[in-house]
Amino acid sequence: MIISLVAAIDEQGGIGREGTLPWRLPADQQRFKALTMGHHIIMGRKTYQSIGRLLPGRFTIIVTRNPDFQLSGSLICHKLEEALELARQRGETEAFIVGGAEIYKQAIIFADRFYLTRVHGRFETDVSFPPFDESSWVEKECAFHPADDRNSHAFTFRVLEKLRAGTAEKPG
Repeated sequence: MIISLVAAIDEQGGIGREGTLPWRLPADQQRFKALTMGHHIIMGRKTYQSIGRLLPGRFTIIVTRNPDFQLSGSLICHKLEEALELARQRGETEAFIVGGAEIYKQAIIFADRFYLTRVHGRFETDVSFPPFDESSWVEKECAFHPADDRNSHAFTFRVLEKLRAGTAEKPG
């Protein structure tokens, strides 16, 4: 199973403010939907609560330390490793880690692929993507998009794949 991160990050590493995205990028939302449709998405409880609903057409696994948290229509795990194993056992081919910051921090070591939207701008944020060593990843795709009447800021879609130790090969 491929483990993929999906995140939109501003030029300073910001990913959110007060439980919302600080930019409006419908193109990024469409990309997110196309990537994750039909797959397992893994998120923290706070990210679920900021979205406020289960996303249709996806299998949602929520990671929470709260032993009493329940949500009909989702799967609940108490550790990221449990969530990844559950997705694997359910036959997933590519599981998507979709936030928040603490889940990203735990998942970066497991990730094979990173669907990164780099938002060109600096925003007032209160949540940041954890630092990561981009030299351990190879860029497979890169597409710049200027701001337009639908998307408030310029952005670049990137696909990064983690290098295997000691090689320049992507994970198989």
